[in-house]
This record gives sequence, structure tokens and C-alpha cells, in this order.
Amino acid sequence: MRLEVLNINGQNTGRSVELPEHVFGIEPNEHVLYLAVKAYLANQRQGTHDSKERHAVSRSTRKIKRQKGTGGARAGSLKNIMFKGGGRAFGPHPRDYSQKLNKKVNQLARRSALSQKAAGGGIIVIEDFSLPSAKTKEFAGIMKSLKIDQQKSLVVTPEHNENMYLSSRNIPCTELRVASNLNTYDILNCKKLVLTESSVAKISETLS
Repeated sequence: MRLEVLNINGQNTGRSVELPEHVFGIEPNEHVLYLAVKAYLANQRQGTHDSKERHAVSRSTRKIKRQKGTGGARAGSLKNIMFKGGGRAFGPHPRDYSQKLNKKVNQLARRSALSQKAAGGGIIVIEDFSLPSAKTKEFAGIMKSLKIDQQKSLVVTPEHNENMYLSSRNIPCTELRVASNLNTYDILNCKKLVLTESSVAKISETLS
């Protein structure tokens, strides 16, 4: 698949770039996409939630009523779970939600996501550019020139650029990623995937 290369003003440069078939032209594997997205979302969870069961609640342990004859449930103390301020039954405790995804499965998921995005016309290739200073207005102008300022977009660069990162982080609907850190969830979660010319080669090298 060949795509035209645009400049930062949204104009055709007259050049085109070949998207490798083994990365951008495979048959998407839906189940692998599901596994990758599920693992990514699970790994975002901190797992720091906690609750106090009756042994951890600081309240009186005096038996508040007799065992039988009241017509209600028996209760040994104010720590009982049926009282307000009492302990919680089977409440959450800190745990690790992370899920392991095999390297080859992860690569297949990213190739599937990129192929799905390419088949749907969701990829834009632009020439390499850099910003001399951190200016949000300049980066927003580039997004507007590409006519994607109102769409959820993901811009992929070959390497980290501090000025580009600072310029893009406050723009709604726009995310910036380094090619080596590109993940399946980010690809599927955007409407338009904007690749620089150098990032195409970097992605191809990473997923080969």
C-alpha cells in the first residue's frame, strides 16, 4: 500500500511512501486485538483499593444485645457488618491486576491494529518536522491544516522530541507517541493515525 506524503500545511509533497505489507496489510486477528486491549486496560489499574473488615474496625467489642429472643439477627459487637460504621464483608484489598502478554502476540496485535486502520483509510503520512520551541499554537495549527483538529488523533514520531511533546499535551483530542512505544489500544482508540516518514520505517523495524 502506498500513501501520499503531506507537508505540515496539509499539501501534497508529490512523494509517496510504501507501507510494508507484513505490518500494514495483514488480515486482522480480532481475538488477539481483544487480548491486547484487555491486558493494556488491566495494566493501567493501580490496585490500591482497600477496605476494613470487622477485625480492622476500631469499635467497641461489647455485646450490644442478648443472643436470643429479640426477633432480629444476632450481633456480637458494633463491628458487625450489618451496623453503620461496622466492618465490610468480603471487601476489596490491594492486588496486582497486571496481565502478561507474550511478545509475539503483542506484535501480532499491533500489526492487526495497524492493518485495520490502514484498510479503513485512517492513516495519514506527513513529512518529518520539528518545532524549534514549545508552542501549542503551532502544533494546533498543523492539526488544523491536516483537517483533523476536531478528530481524535494520534501523532507518531520516530523518537522523543521535548518541544513537540510540550506543544501537543494541552491540545484536546490529540496524543503524541514515540514509534517504539506504540501500543494496540492507542491505535484503535484514535480516529486518525498520523505517521511521520521516519516513524513508518521505525514501526516496520520494530514489528518485523
